[in-house]
Amino acid sequence: MHEIGLCEGLVDLIHSQAAGRPVASARVRVGARHAVVEEAFGQAFTMAAAGTSAQDAVIDLIIVPATIECVACGGRSESMDTLAACPACGSGDVSVSGGDELVLESVWFGGEGTAADVPGHSR
Repeated sequence: MHEIGLCEGLVDLIHSQAAGRPVASARVRVGARHAVVEEAFGQAFTMAAAGTSAQDAVIDLIIVPATIECVACGGRSESMDTLAACPACGSGDVSVSGGDELVLESVWFGGEGTAADVPGHSR
């Protein structure tokens, strides 16, 4: 379950942003090429966050598609599939870009009703 490794880094970042404040929730953008399973990600986050200021946080997970450019027909599309083929012509001769991001977009702190954007923090 590779989600544990992803979540450990996120929890470290969230915990440092919290500066002792309890974390209510966080928004995380993950590229489709990470092949994250949403339920497994939630479980991994719960395990990684145990005992930290993020232990009760709810994660808003946004999965971002990759961009597919077909060499055969020139088509361009988006895909959530890690093994992409051109949806127009079926060719496997494609160039894949994006969909590999892991970005902590914002953190909401409990009791305050405030959020902190986390600019420049991605993996």
